[in-house]
Amino acid sequence: MPARSNTVPNRFRYYQNVCTVSYTFAFWDWSRWEQEIDWMAMNGINMPLAFNAQETIWQKVYLKLGFTQDELNAHFAGPAFLAWGRMGNMRGWGGPQPDSWYTGQLALQHQILTRMRAFGMIPVLPAFAGHVPTGITRIFPNANITRLSDWGKFDDQYCCTYFLEPSDPAFQTIGKAFIEAQMDEYNGTEHVYNGDLFNEMQPSIGDPTYLASCSKAVYDAIVAGDKDGIWLMQGWLFKKTDFWDRDRVKAYVQGVPQGKMIILDLQAENRPVYSRMDSFFGQPFIWCMLHNFGGNDGLYGMLDAINEGPFEGMKFADSTMIGTGLTPEGILQNEVVYALSTDVSWRENPVNVTQWLTDYIHSRYNYVSDKINHAWYLLQGSVYNCTDDHESHNKMEIVVRPKIKHLDPYIWYNWTQVADAWALMVQAAPDVINSTLFKYDFVDVGRQVLQDLAHIYYNNLTAAYHAKSVDKAMTYGKKMTDLLMDMDTLLCSDSHWLVGTWIEAAKALGTNDAEKKLLEFNARNQLTLWGPKGEHLDYANKQWCGLVKDYYFKRWELFVNSVVDALKSGTKFDQDDFNQKCFSTVEQPWTMQQNLYSTKPTGDTLKISQDLYNKYKGDIQASAKASIGNPVWEKAYMYKDIPVYPSHLIVHH
Repeated sequence: MPARSNTVPNRFRYYQNVCTVSYTFAFWDWSRWEQEIDWMAMNGINMPLAFNAQETIWQKVYLKLGFTQDELNAHFAGPAFLAWGRMGNMRGWGGPQPDSWYTGQLALQHQILTRMRAFGMIPVLPAFAGHVPTGITRIFPNANITRLSDWGKFDDQYCCTYFLEPSDPAFQTIGKAFIEAQMDEYNGTEHVYNGDLFNEMQPSIGDPTYLASCSKAVYDAIVAGDKDGIWLMQGWLFKKTDFWDRDRVKAYVQGVPQGKMIILDLQAENRPVYSRMDSFFGQPFIWCMLHNFGGNDGLYGMLDAINEGPFEGMKFADSTMIGTGLTPEGILQNEVVYALSTDVSWRENPVNVTQWLTDYIHSRYNYVSDKINHAWYLLQGSVYNCTDDHESHNKMEIVVRPKIKHLDPYIWYNWTQVADAWALMVQAAPDVINSTLFKYDFVDVGRQVLQDLAHIYYNNLTAAYHAKSVDKAMTYGKKMTDLLMDMDTLLCSDSHWLVGTWIEAAKALGTNDAEKKLLEFNARNQLTLWGPKGEHLDYANKQWCGLVKDYYFKRWELFVNSVVDALKSGTKFDQDDFNQKCFSTVEQPWTMQQNLYSTKPTGDTLKISQDLYNKYKGDIQASAKASIGNPVWEKAYMYKDIPVYPSHLIVHH
């Protein structure tokens, strides 16, 4: 085949959020990293984040400056929480890191950088952002030190990281040493460094002059260690519009020489900042799709915005856009969204999304079918057509701690279109179930339908409580818990949905029983409590086989029993008492357990899906009819405005 060249409209195609390293990459070994870097190369990524092993570099720098290992142990977060320790959001939780972690991650980072460089990529390394161990007051007793704000209501042991004011001379000393240590360890760098001073935390001073001095100090520390250094920063902080007005943003970004800072407009597909801030007042920016929070599962996408947004950014008046990027907090979900985004980055004009999707599915499954095409057309017009402020952050009832409160569905789409898509996939499945990618999507769509149906069961349960109906509470409570067990059975049938994969990957990085125990605790805690007391409870929720059965099901079983007991005794349901029981009997114990979960799927996906569809289709139909007259529920649950599949895309066999 002759060589083919293609000219792209922008120089850079960036990849990763600083949180991706924890929500997805936390326990990857070299084999998995190699797959990911190969994927980057095949999709044209040329500027990926390379954040592994920075604690190892910091260890060398800090010990040389006179800090103790005990001080570092209290500062560095555990393996599943590195992202937030690095950004100063909290300190120490999940640690201390084993000695083998330092050496193992450094060896892995060398492999990662070698592979990225072999493909001509520009790995982005970390910079100093002022977050320091408590020993700073001993090493630099005259330094200007403050405490950062309380990010997640952690106790003092983990809260309010020490912050070295950028104006202090020690900031340059430490920042320069960190860059130089990386230059030395990695035989030079590609000169691009990421650091974020105020991620989800408000600066203590709002004066524009102060803000300009902060950004200037970060850049000065970078170039003190690497004269060719460029600062790449996440523009996430600018979403806090009550603080970051135009004057403050302008001062902050112009504290760095023009062209020496690259700003990631982190969620441009939904909440672009460049258009509010005059293309970042002249600093180059990358139009990014954030898409996902916490690595949550759940069908979601803004395909039209992803298709059109980058071109709007390029055409914006006096645009300084220099690239596109993918910046999800977690990956391994909604692959169609990432496929479109990487495809569009190579184009000079938007695509016809419907035609593109038809071609994509044909290529993905190596199979052509009217039923499958129609199913995806329904998904395109529903879950993948979000046009409002909903985000890909799963807040549906099955994955959050239960409570007695009527909730509107966290839904932006006609839910019955997704149910119809599932029905079409059930019909088509016998001919294409051997496709690994179809099987994955098939489970995903079925999971989504069960998740959405659970919302109806939940609201019927709460309605039964308020109506003081024991029978109805028991009926809908059982429906809810049965559905969770059925969902677990479905998830267990495909290798992509197993909690055992996550846990065993964590344990595999330990070199002895104590290390394996710590790593497993990190893996379990991040998915559930996310902190010692549930400080970010369920933020990183996953619908995974084993986790659904042993965590979400047991939590809901306790809730249903508590509600029914309250009705039978004629007492008010005590939410606070339930929360405490839930924490002490389900949530915290699961994080401490060490029971084994399989890394191999079990069950026949096709038969399980057929059985579940037949079991629940009556409730799906009944729920749609029952929603008539309620405008909130009509949007989500009525059979209306079902798009007709375009006749020119129909396959004739």
